[in-house]
Amino acid sequence: MSASRRSGTTDELGPDEPGRDGPEGSSAGSAGPAGSEGSAGGSDLLAALLDGMDAALCAFDADGVVTHWNREAERILGWSADEAVGRHGFAGWAVREADAEEVEARLMSAMHAPGRQVHEFALLTKDGGRVLVRTQSAAVRGPDGKPAGVYCAFSEVHAQIDLERSIALSEALFEDASWGVVLVDADLRPAVVNAHAARALGTGRTSVLGRPLGELLAQGVEELESALTHVLAEGAPPAPAEVWVSVRTPEGERRRCWRCGFVRLASPLAEEPVPLGVGWLFQDVTAAKQGEQEAALLRFRTNQLHRAARAAAECEDPAEAATVHLDFALAGFADHALIDRVAGGAVTDADTADPVRLVRVAVTPSGAPGPSLLGGEAGLPVRYAEGHPALQCVARAGSVRADAGNLPAERAREWAVGRQWPADVVHALCAVLRSRGRTLGVVTFLRGAGRSAFERGDAVYAEDVAVRIASALDLAGALDSE
Repeated sequence: MSASRRSGTTDELGPDEPGRDGPEGSSAGSAGPAGSEGSAGGSDLLAALLDGMDAALCAFDADGVVTHWNREAERILGWSADEAVGRHGFAGWAVREADAEEVEARLMSAMHAPGRQVHEFALLTKDGGRVLVRTQSAAVRGPDGKPAGVYCAFSEVHAQIDLERSIALSEALFEDASWGVVLVDADLRPAVVNAHAARALGTGRTSVLGRPLGELLAQGVEELESALTHVLAEGAPPAPAEVWVSVRTPEGERRRCWRCGFVRLASPLAEEPVPLGVGWLFQDVTAAKQGEQEAALLRFRTNQLHRAARAAAECEDPAEAATVHLDFALAGFADHALIDRVAGGAVTDADTADPVRLVRVAVTPSGAPGPSLLGGEAGLPVRYAEGHPALQCVARAGSVRADAGNLPAERAREWAVGRQWPADVVHALCAVLRSRGRTLGVVTFLRGAGRSAFERGDAVYAEDVAVRIASALDLAGALDSE
């Protein structure tokens, strides 16, 4: 059914229209057959436009008679266009008699008011139910510019509230949200970015738009783009994902962990879902993740120290107990380790001012994995050059860290071999062996290029291991003296 009375009126509504007693009335704008043909085409276009609207729409002439009624209005209230068009107002059919006068007055007041007016009131459905609607009404002007009627667009209040909530939520997310929100288009480029996300990316809200993610992130781009591509193809994942990235900033690269959630955006106007992009929400959880990692590492190392102590207590030879401590400490901590003892026995703090020589007494295999190997029976000192980290460790009676830095691979090999270490070593940590106020030697932990450099927390752990190794070696020396 046409959404309007087939009067031929396409651009104005008013009391100057012809009679309303049938669908064949001629249009006031028609002039002969040509005019009638053009008017009919315009009426068909108007009907199609009105029927395709998402909002319910009705119109009244200056006398309050319904002239237009679209399919959405029929869906909400149940009254068809045949039943609605031509009625005077809503009284007795779409509004209760008690409310009819007030509703009609509020609707028709828009004919003499500037702009649009918004009202809420209850309408009756065809089956006798009531539905609360929100209306927007405005005047329709005739050719002379005078009010000729009123049009009224309305929708169910809950639907309007849902729409307003969606808009309010969208605006809040992009203004006040305490987590990053980014709309990524189908080409995986940011289309909209909120203030929090812009700060996390180290740039402004507008400068990030349309740029590839690879220009903003130094690391983690592949993982993030893979997640976005998956969401475009398959939909949102069932749980948040944690992604480690390195963000490019004017101050340099920053390593961050983001907990990310993704939702696929589809056009509500298409018959079939057409992906518009991905809504990407993220929160910086770097501090929490680092805390979790540090706690897990501390638990693991504490367990290793406990297990090593129990295993070492079963060793009859204290020297073997020292290597047990070394082997347990090596797990997850370093690639190689070795123990050097001061030649001639332990030295006091006063004696460390003079040059000392170190004898290799234990070393882990540099090839296939296995337990540490004891040695040093001949008492020959290791050829450590002046300034070697192990000698510095003895002189300071404290830990010393050494690093090959950014040397090329060949130069790094020369650096390691020159210090009497395996050729693949690039990071070293020396911890002094102290017992009964004397220096017994040095334990050295070594890492290859696949591991990070030793940090302060690693030095603390190495010192704990060194205390246990020193106690075992001191006991071994005492037994040898007896």
